[in-house]
Amino acid sequence: MYNILAGLKEYFRRQEIVTDNVVFRLHYIFTTVLLIAFSLLVTATQYVGNPIQCINDNDIPIHVINTYCWISTTFTIPSSFMRSVGSEVPHPGLGAGLFEGKDQKHYAYYQWVCFILFFQAILCYIPRWLWTAWEGGLMQTIVLGLNSGLKTVEERTVKKRILIDYLLLHFKQHNMYAIRYWFCEVLCLVNIIGQLYLMNRFTGGEFFSYGLNVLSFANADQEDRFDPMVYVFPRITKCTFHKFGSSGTISRHDSMCVLSQNIINEKTYIFLWFWFIIMATLLSLLVVYRAILLAVPRVRPLILHARNRFVPSEVIDGITSKLEVGDWWVLYMLGRNLEPLVYREVVSELSKKIETNESNNA
Repeated sequence: MYNILAGLKEYFRRQEIVTDNVVFRLHYIFTTVLLIAFSLLVTATQYVGNPIQCINDNDIPIHVINTYCWISTTFTIPSSFMRSVGSEVPHPGLGAGLFEGKDQKHYAYYQWVCFILFFQAILCYIPRWLWTAWEGGLMQTIVLGLNSGLKTVEERTVKKRILIDYLLLHFKQHNMYAIRYWFCEVLCLVNIIGQLYLMNRFTGGEFFSYGLNVLSFANADQEDRFDPMVYVFPRITKCTFHKFGSSGTISRHDSMCVLSQNIINEKTYIFLWFWFIIMATLLSLLVVYRAILLAVPRVRPLILHARNRFVPSEVIDGITSKLEVGDWWVLYMLGRNLEPLVYREVVSELSKKIETNESNNA
């Protein structure tokens, strides 16, 4: 198990060429690895015992009861969660007679937790897969190794000229490059919100309030405490097994089942609740930020200058006024990949050549 989880560290390798931003990477790297790790952890039932262990006082073999209750559903009595344990009910959510006949809450999700988590991990990687296909290695191609300082003056000069010639040749042709990347960022937000609804549906409508209820539980007085994790992920449930008796009549056998897997599930989903809320917030702010970039062009030179202060502000202002949003985005991403001094030289020379071309065409 340790070797499997240790293998996930490969996803955290540093990128030599940056084509996205940190929030995007948190979505497709950290969140994906997190979900895969939880999926593997849930399947490692040997660390917490059998996933289900039922108590049976009848002559039915216990492995039959365990198998039946695992592949079918177990249940609790919601009205029994608030009753006194030890005097009214044996465990939270378990009742008998009068209590049991009122309502039952059935649980069948525990069979699917590892599969759902793995499916969520795939969904989190889809925006990255799309962006990799659309980006096509463009940034790595045009950087030409200028992100490394181990270059001779002649080699650096030649590569700068190739880069500038490319930018001039494809002037005002990079709008789709930027739009596709920003679409992938919006897709990340849609994915996170969709997965929040998926987990809420998966847990029977309890996920949206799960984290808030846990926080309220932690701050409540000892006498008034009601553990929401036990309600959503009960550790002890009931299971009813019917069979033919010796006289041919149908007999009912009740068992109490310990769901040891829910010890991991409750911690997994409380962590996911906080993490997905954080990611939804960050991605929402990022989408608003991108919308401002599109709607308010005058903020672009400020952001470009903040990326590399070696470039004079008047040069930044001059070149930004002539660039479309796609060209501006490519120039911004170059600032994240090139050495600062090389980037200053590229921007300055590019600005001069654009002005020269415009003068010749005037």
